[in-house]
Amino acid sequence: MIDFSLTEDQLALQKKAREFAIREVLPVARKYDEAEEFPIDVIKAAYNEGLLNLGIPKKYGGAGCGLLESCIVVEEISSACPGIATSVFDNNLGAEPIVIGGNEEQKERVLTDITKNFKLIAFATSEPTMGSDVAGMKCRAVEDGGDYILNGAKFWITNGGYADYVTIFATVDPEKKHKGIAAFIVPTDTEGVKLGKHIPKLGQRSSNTVSVVLKDVRIGKENVLAKPGRGFVLGMQTFAHTRPAIGAFAVGCARSAMEYSIDYAQKREVFGRTIDHYQAIQFKIAEMYKDIEAARLLTYKAAWEADQGKDNNLSSSIAKAFASDVAMKVTTEAVQIFGGYGYLRTYPVEKLFRDAKLYQIYEGTSEVQRIIISKFVMNQYKHAMPKLGKVRKN
Repeated sequence: MIDFSLTEDQLALQKKAREFAIREVLPVARKYDEAEEFPIDVIKAAYNEGLLNLGIPKKYGGAGCGLLESCIVVEEISSACPGIATSVFDNNLGAEPIVIGGNEEQKERVLTDITKNFKLIAFATSEPTMGSDVAGMKCRAVEDGGDYILNGAKFWITNGGYADYVTIFATVDPEKKHKGIAAFIVPTDTEGVKLGKHIPKLGQRSSNTVSVVLKDVRIGKENVLAKPGRGFVLGMQTFAHTRPAIGAFAVGCARSAMEYSIDYAQKREVFGRTIDHYQAIQFKIAEMYKDIEAARLLTYKAAWEADQGKDNNLSSSIAKAFASDVAMKVTTEAVQIFGGYGYLRTYPVEKLFRDAKLYQIYEGTSEVQRIIISKFVMNQYKHAMPKLGKVRKN
């Protein structure tokens, strides 16, 4: 039987994350957004509350949560500020390649350092001319006596300006495409590593985003995470495990926009009555709620599959594509419900509107997700009905 209810432990975690979001995140969300400043104090507070490093196993000092539990926490923090939520969850993304593909020595050394000493770890596949096309990366890794020398640049690196480690993907030969990609654990204090300045963005401004430049960076064999060819597979496995969380980010963002819209509609008077009495507004809010519920269920399904050890590549693409579109649609409608006030920075919906757009872009654009989905439907989907030629009328 299917059970859609959360366990007592999951409900307690949800309550804890919600209280943290309202107490620690919401009051400072606007300040950090306007200043485009990294919320290091909030990240430390999340660490102290046990809400950082959720996906790192308990054996190495992490919370040992499944992806479903991580999604529950992400939704709550994102509802207060999507940008700060991105910064909080990024340690999961940066550490995931080590959790999945690291050897025992690497896990014990790096993951334990992160959890015990409050250190940040970033994830780097994207480059200035390459994002979703991971196999097209140009950052080079040249083997040298068991070590590797890295040269190149990574771009759009979340938390990169404050990271102590970066899991970096590079290729031994761009002509080999995915077969040439390897992965490395790179301490940011390594000679030749240069962290760029914060990149100004439309939304999620409190999320630190930088370039990482590598010039003759020597990486010892102890920090080789994946050999050439295996790196691409590890990157795809990482995305499949973290992509459902993007759905959770989007759900949290959309949920807040809906709640603010309900509150505003019940107070704003037009033509002698509050606008929640008008069917045009009622239908907008009904659509918001319907889509948010569907997005959350798709996200939970993708997360559950990952926790069960199933291949969730398809379900995570569906969840991310659908939820990110829902966040954009709901925040757009929220601005419309608020009317002129929705366009002002006085109210929170304009920020949520700006924040929501990123979900359709990062960790694989909505177009890339549709490519993944369409390939499955056209080539692997098993039809229940007979072929058309057997059922059409003669």
